[in-house]
Amino acid sequence: MLDREGFRPNVGIILLNQRNQVFWGKRIRSHSWQFPQGGIDRGETPEQAMYRELHEEVGLMPEHVSIVARTRDWLRYEVPDRFIRRDARGHYKGQKQIWYLLRLVAQDWHLNLRATSHPEFDAWRWHDYWVPLDVVVEFKRGVYEMALTELARYLPRNEHRNRYLRGAGRQRGLDDGPHAAYSSGAPPCMELPPGASFDPDPQGDLRAGDSNNVDMPRPL
Repeated sequence: MLDREGFRPNVGIILLNQRNQVFWGKRIRSHSWQFPQGGIDRGETPEQAMYRELHEEVGLMPEHVSIVARTRDWLRYEVPDRFIRRDARGHYKGQKQIWYLLRLVAQDWHLNLRATSHPEFDAWRWHDYWVPLDVVVEFKRGVYEMALTELARYLPRNEHRNRYLRGAGRQRGLDDGPHAAYSSGAPPCMELPPGASFDPDPQGDLRAGDSNNVDMPRPL
């Protein structure tokens, strides 16, 4: 389902825990990390699609979360031709997304990356709100910055400041290389087999994949 400009309607999800850390998932068989996201099916509202994707990608149900806010309007990104199927080139241009900021109100053991037979992630961790954009696939970085910046107003004051350098996918204050944000967790390139975990601290911030992928913004 594409709009007249060739963009597919989509939702993105920023999931917070009680410490205002965000769910950060490693794409299956990939070195890139991202937030949950997915397309809006015909006849669905963005909110209905959000709840469906939340369950399909991270195993959560509506009662496990509360909606804090959503973006004011669609945020768009274009997909380079090399990532588009040949039969879709000339028609499909990219994604337009409504982003939701959610609060997890259940225990994190409810998270399940194998809720369906087609998992999007094979590992996950809790990360500071201002995620490192250099581990996000390049063509999505601008939308991530826009979504995080717009929704940051709903965080407690000490989390509100935009920590991105304009025009670059880097965090302020990271002086130890592109993956310095992972100094206390697993490196972005780590592949975890089912049932394994990288757990450098007692909180277990990186979890394995089978621990059995409009209106003004408003707080809800």
